[in-house]
Amino acid sequence: MKLPKYDENAKVRPTDIVGRSGTEARKIDFSDIPVIDIGAMLDGDDAAKAETAAKVREAAINVGFFYVKNHGVPEDVIETARSTAERFYALPEDIKNRYDVMKTKRHKGYVPVGGLSADPSIVDLQEGYEIGLELPKDDPDYREGSALLGPNVWPEELPEFQSDIYRYFEESMELGKRLYRLFALATAMPEDYFEPMVTKPCAQLRILYYPETDPKDAKIGIGAHTDYESFTLLWQSESGLQVQNRAGEWIEAPPIEGTFIVNIGDMMMRWTNDLFVSTPHRVVNTSGKKRYSMALFFAANHDTVVECLPTCHNANHPPKYPPTHFGYWIENMHSYSYAYRWDERGHLPDPEEAAQELLARRSG
Repeated sequence: MKLPKYDENAKVRPTDIVGRSGTEARKIDFSDIPVIDIGAMLDGDDAAKAETAAKVREAAINVGFFYVKNHGVPEDVIETARSTAERFYALPEDIKNRYDVMKTKRHKGYVPVGGLSADPSIVDLQEGYEIGLELPKDDPDYREGSALLGPNVWPEELPEFQSDIYRYFEESMELGKRLYRLFALATAMPEDYFEPMVTKPCAQLRILYYPETDPKDAKIGIGAHTDYESFTLLWQSESGLQVQNRAGEWIEAPPIEGTFIVNIGDMMMRWTNDLFVSTPHRVVNTSGKKRYSMALFFAANHDTVVECLPTCHNANHPPKYPPTHFGYWIENMHSYSYAYRWDERGHLPDPEEAAQELLARRSG
């Protein structure tokens, strides 16, 4: 599949990443990417929550990635979803292709190899399946043509896929809401600050499969990129995730039993005025095994306007970004990464202009 021309001067484009090419990364001690116990968000008092939030703040500022344990997602839910995902990817190609997003033209369904280029200059070596909030066919956003909101697409040939994967989605969403509360506390905002913005979020769960490759000749499974939403929750079966640190080095972020890895996305970076940084990352499957992962890209409601938090700017540090329309930011980024939306690149609403229009309507 031929990649479309990438305009490096486009106003709305993915994050520029220095040193995006190559496959090498150095191994690190787990302490370099902190492991944070977030059990306080399940049953802790205010003091315990504040202590946890302080750790999240430090990690979000200094690393942009961290592991969470005592997260509240049952292990049996994770393992069932993983097992079901393996069975789906073992299906014949012609069956999987029945659910190709190129056919549905919506962000629900199967993405074959060649359907995604997270780094717009290369094609990723992975397959994926996209799931979002389950909404009825008469949902107003869906009826208006939203690619992000509406009913999911489920493979009929594997009936347990719907129940097993959506159960994982629901549990992960609850964890995401707990993390939103942590991020609010970490920025000295009220704990429930983000709750009105996640009543109908355009969050997406992506179930991924990376074929086994020779570790001596490993290929880019997913190219260097930042995530577009607020943050991402990632479960991974094997090593392969690489994170770019502040020095521009690529370091490995291996799976740790009983944890999810969390990374900051573009919109959280804008909310916090670059206090929390959206960190570049990529996947190179050096495990020598088939690699599976489940990534929940936690967004906000499509029409959320992201403005610098009042605790993240002052007279000496004014807001760096104009108000930004959450949903249109994601959709513009998808026009760079997903082949089914390449023809929309440059034709979607500008997220900053759309935010100004929305704010004007709300104030009028």
